Amino acid sequence: MFICNMVHWSLVSVIFGFILVIAASFLGWYMFPKMILKKVTESVTILEGSDQYQRFVNLPQPIQFNVYIFNLSNPVQVQQGDLPLVKEIGPYVYKQYRRKKVKKFLNGGSSVAYSQETRFIFDKESSLPFGENDKITILSIHMNAFLQIFERDVEDIFLNLHSKFNNTINKNPGIRLVRRLVDRLRGNRKSVLQLSEGNPALSLLMTHLNHNLDMIFDNPSSMFLYTSVKNFLFDGVKFCINPSGLAKVICNQIKDKGSKTIKTLQDGSLAFSLFNHKNGSSEDIYEIHTGKGDISKLAKIQKIDDMSSLQIWLNNTEENLSICNMINGTDGSSYPPFLQHRSPLYIYSNDICRSIEMIYEKDVKYEGISALRYRIGDNFVNNIGPEFQNDCFCSSKLLNIMKRKNGCLYPGALDLTLCLGSPIIITLPHMLGASVEYSRLIKGLNPDHKKHRTFVDIQEVSGIPLNGKKKIQFNMFLKNISSIKLTENLTSILMPVLWIEEGVSLNIENVIMMKSKLINVLFTLKIIHWGAFIVGCIIVMLSIINYTILNKKSSPVDRIG
Repeated sequence: MFICNMVHWSLVSVIFGFILVIAASFLGWYMFPKMILKKVTESVTILEGSDQYQRFVNLPQPIQFNVYIFNLSNPVQVQQGDLPLVKEIGPYVYKQYRRKKVKKFLNGGSSVAYSQETRFIFDKESSLPFGENDKITILSIHMNAFLQIFERDVEDIFLNLHSKFNNTINKNPGIRLVRRLVDRLRGNRKSVLQLSEGNPALSLLMTHLNHNLDMIFDNPSSMFLYTSVKNFLFDGVKFCINPSGLAKVICNQIKDKGSKTIKTLQDGSLAFSLFNHKNGSSEDIYEIHTGKGDISKLAKIQKIDDMSSLQIWLNNTEENLSICNMINGTDGSSYPPFLQHRSPLYIYSNDICRSIEMIYEKDVKYEGISALRYRIGDNFVNNIGPEFQNDCFCSSKLLNIMKRKNGCLYPGALDLTLCLGSPIIITLPHMLGASVEYSRLIKGLNPDHKKHRTFVDIQEVSGIPLNGKKKIQFNMFLKNISSIKLTENLTSILMPVLWIEEGVSLNIENVIMMKSKLINVLFTLKIIHWGAFIVGCIIVMLSIINYTILNKKSSPVDRIG
């Protein structure tokens, strides 16, 4: 009888174990995912007045903005034609605070329009031993840009001067020459080099321009500046100080052109700074998806300035949009949740006027939190040209530079002239992966795949970036410009200026908050799921084994009884 009862309880245990396994499976693979989907969707959807809305308007912590400058060690020799020797100094660390100014919610709350306000605060402690007052020798970007744009658009520039300042030209005998020369240039657009070969009058004009460069750019002795980090990056390098004659006309033209990197000071002079235009409110209006109705679209950019595509790069035709002008992905500050499939992600960077593909690399951990690491795709600056169906990035706006026969730059470099209105060329830091046509001409570069690649670690359930760095280098071509004495001995090179590392590593407060509100909950649910599932399986197996053993031991009498 005893054995018979044991057999009975073994059968009950088997049934209980099966019920536990089924319940664990139902909870773990249906109810818990459904609960998580609902809770995460509710917590990350941007709804007015919600906690996520507050995090959306004010980022939980500042972004770190690190600047590494290529200080030139041999400016005198480079001015005479030698190759540059550069030394990286930095980082100069800034805390970047971002605040969004929400304009309105659209489409029933599924999208939101906003502009962004940014402030940069220098972090003295994190920058040590470097300081904002450090003196640097660096390429004179504003003068170099002026000369290259002049070389490219000489006719348009002086036609504009001729039209806009007609009265001044008529009154000044020295400047009347410009008018006569413009009339001769009309109808035949050529480079300065081509024009000067067959036009002695233009050579005279170039001589006049050479004399006025001193007045415009404060008596430069070379193409390089000796200035402070603070002035170069934010406060501004002054030029056009009390100009007169043609120099004044040119300075007014520079002012009217409205470059973001040039501001007018109270005394009427101009000042160039590389990043001061990023300090303050942006005029761009972004429209992004709030996640309402489709959480997979959360934070994806839908429009910029009420346009669903860019109008910057070349299009295939007037009606056919090119891949270069497409706006894909988010701005990189957040991503859609539930990234289990490891599909490629896209981020749009306003600094370079294009979207960038990020591809899954590997699973990682950040402060004990599991994450997916995405890195920048190789096609960012390497795979550009007609063979990659993206030759719309080959703007071909610069003259007499090192480029391929099809007009595209060599691999590893991208021309941002159309984007920025200035002949800036971007590469990866230290020209990582760039063609030898560029990198071999610069001494002092030390490219490193681990240090100089863009990456982001994303918590796959919430889509929150835990750790990430965007890394870009700014360069300009340095070259001889015909009839400009200051450039006559220069060797044609792609000159590195600086590189930036922009990103965020989630601080300990936000790590603790994420663990308590999400990670620990997920872990608890996982323990319940697998704990119940494994216990149920063990009960079933042990009960079956026990039932088999007892069944073999039981006698016929026991079975009858």
